[in-house]
Amino acid sequence: MSLYVNVKKRLGDFVLDVEFSSEKGVSGLLGASGCGKSVTLQCIAGIIKPDKGKIVLNGTTLYDSQLGINLPPQERQVGYLFQNYALFPNMTVKQNIACGLHYEKNRSMRKKAVAEMINRMRLNGLEKHRPRQLSGGQQQRTALARILVGQPEILLLDEPFSALDSHLRDQLLVELRDILKTFDKDTLIVTHSRDEAYKLCNTLAVMDNGRILSMGDTKKMFADPGTRVGATITGCKNIIEAVKAGDTCVKVPAWGITFDTGRPVRDDLCAIGIRAHSFYAEHWGNHRAATNSFPIRILEEIEDPFEWTIKFMFRDQSPESDAVWWRMAKNRRQTMDLPDRLAVDPKDILLLYQ
Repeated sequence: MSLYVNVKKRLGDFVLDVEFSSEKGVSGLLGASGCGKSVTLQCIAGIIKPDKGKIVLNGTTLYDSQLGINLPPQERQVGYLFQNYALFPNMTVKQNIACGLHYEKNRSMRKKAVAEMINRMRLNGLEKHRPRQLSGGQQQRTALARILVGQPEILLLDEPFSALDSHLRDQLLVELRDILKTFDKDTLIVTHSRDEAYKLCNTLAVMDNGRILSMGDTKKMFADPGTRVGATITGCKNIIEAVKAGDTCVKVPAWGITFDTGRPVRDDLCAIGIRAHSFYAEHWGNHRAATNSFPIRILEEIEDPFEWTIKFMFRDQSPESDAVWWRMAKNRRQTMDLPDRLAVDPKDILLLYQ
C-alpha cells in the first residue's frame, strides 16, 4: 500500500513542484497557508490536472503526463474530505452517506452498508437530521462516513478542523485519530497546525512555497526539523543566524555567545533554533552539566493560563536583536526566583541549514 507523487503545476505566479511517497499509515503535509498543500491533494484526487508528472496509488497509475493517463476523480478510488465537509444541505445524514455508494446497485446492500457506517460513526438517532441540525463534530463524522462507505484506497483530509471552533478541536482530534486507526489504508492530511500534525501523523513533510523541504518520521521532524521553515512551523520561538565555529560548536553573533552542540556541524549552517521550553536554570535542582550556561537579564514576564513566558537577553546580546523566549510551567515560577543565568542542553540546539 503506497502513494507516489511527482507533479508540477503552475497557477499564475505560484508553482507547485513536489515529489514524495508515503506508505501505509497517516502522513501529513505541514505548512503555512498558500504553500501548496491543498493543491497537492487536489492533484491526487483529480480535481486539478498537473502540467506534468506522475501519480501512482497502490500500483495503479492515476496520472502520467508522458503516457497520457489522467483518470477522472470517480475512477481514482480516492476519498476527499473538504475543509467545509461539502454535505448536501437538503439531504439527511442517511441520504448523504448513501451518496458514497453510487456504484452499488443492490438496494439491500446499500441499506446494510449505510446502517453499518452510521453505527461505526456513532450517528445513531441522527439519520433523518440535515446538516444544519448537526454539530461540527457530527458534520465531520457524516462527511467521513460518506467517504469511507465507498471503501477508498486512500483518504485525503484537507484541513479537517478548520471549520470547527477551537474548543471542539481537541475532542474531535482524538475522535478522528481513533477513526483513522480503523482505516487500514493510506491517509494523507494537510494542515498548518503543528499540534494536529504531531498527534495524527506517523510521517510528516514540511512544505514551503510549493516545495517539500524535508520529510520523515513525525517525532524526528519535530526533534530535528533541519530548516528555518521547519523549525518555525513546528513552533520554535528562538531562531537566529549562526555560523560554524568548530567541529561541534556554533557562534551566534547577535547573542555574543558560542554554543557546543555535542555533534558535528556542517559548513553550510545558516541558523540555529532553541525551543522556548529548552532553557533551564542551574539552581533549580537540575543536575545536568551546564555546558552552555550564560548570564542573562530579564526583560518581561508574561502570564499565560498554564505557564509563564519570560523574555530575556544574554549579557552581551546586541540591543537591536529580538528578545529570547523562555517558557516554564506556572507552578515552577511560583516557587522559584528567576535566575541570572540560563543553560541549554547541547542536544536541544536545532541546527538549521536552509
